[in-house]
Amino acid sequence: MTVTTPSTDPRSHEPVQPPTRLGASIDAVAVSLPRTVVGNAEIAPRIGVTDEWIVRRTGIHSRHIAAPQERLATHAIDAGSLALERAGVAPADVDLVLVATTTPDEVMPNAAPLVAHGLGARRAGAFDIGAACSGFLSALAVGVGQIESGRCDCALVIGADFMSRITDPEDRSTAAVFADGAGAVVLRAMGYPGRIGPIVLGADGAGADHIFVPPNGKIRMQGHETFREAVARLTLSTLQAARAARLDLADIDLFVYHQANGRILSAVGEKLNIAPERVVDCIGQYGNTSAATIPLALAYSEAEGRLAPGHRVLLGAFGAGFTWGATVVQWGSP
Repeated sequence: MTVTTPSTDPRSHEPVQPPTRLGASIDAVAVSLPRTVVGNAEIAPRIGVTDEWIVRRTGIHSRHIAAPQERLATHAIDAGSLALERAGVAPADVDLVLVATTTPDEVMPNAAPLVAHGLGARRAGAFDIGAACSGFLSALAVGVGQIESGRCDCALVIGADFMSRITDPEDRSTAAVFADGAGAVVLRAMGYPGRIGPIVLGADGAGADHIFVPPNGKIRMQGHETFREAVARLTLSTLQAARAARLDLADIDLFVYHQANGRILSAVGEKLNIAPERVVDCIGQYGNTSAATIPLALAYSEAEGRLAPGHRVLLGAFGAGFTWGATVVQWGSP
């Protein structure tokens, strides 16, 4: 029997050449918020505190709250549609729709298939990602991974939560903190690596009972312990993400963290010796919208003129689970 190699056997297939490694870029960001804005004056008497007490402990002055008839999927669709429009991408060209959420409208189906349908993204795969307040960063990791592997050219990543639906209005530790909203980014493939760095993710289930929602129940949070863990994990993951991107903290233009609490943002900045003007703090007008906070903070920064093409932006999040993560993004399409 004569054995032939692929290079000499005319019946053999050509050897598969490894594809050029792809990179991903964030091409646009957009948000959708409920119209109803609730100030501290409406919440404070109900939980037996003052407006000043809420601001001092959380940094929050007001928040958007969805009306009973509003649907999470509608806001996710609106944010996604506007992001696609801004990126110049047709819904038919989207390969993957990812929705990071803890509060879908129904237990089944997931929000993502409804969002893809509402957008007209007929050929896109779609599924939800549940990682609480770290959900957007986790979904970003999945979308970037699909693009870098060559399995996807365009992904729509949405963070959307109606936290008011799972918040006890009488609970002093949470009633003034959580809020509602949706934000989306468009990811597209580039022919070379580079605009989204390695995404560092972590988890520790030993802290699961610190932020907890039982079946059909309301969120319960151990504030002091959660604060301490959030500061420690965000600080460490910031350093890890910068190191993975081969950057010093001084090389980063803007730090966009999950907007959980104004005191957490200040504490992380102080631990890392980052000037306050380099740390985005927009929790005052949005509250904690869980998976939506990072895209909301990005859109806020862009509108305020704090984001420009080429800026290096560190994204970081911490949430229930515990889960956390960070990455460095070079803003804008190439």
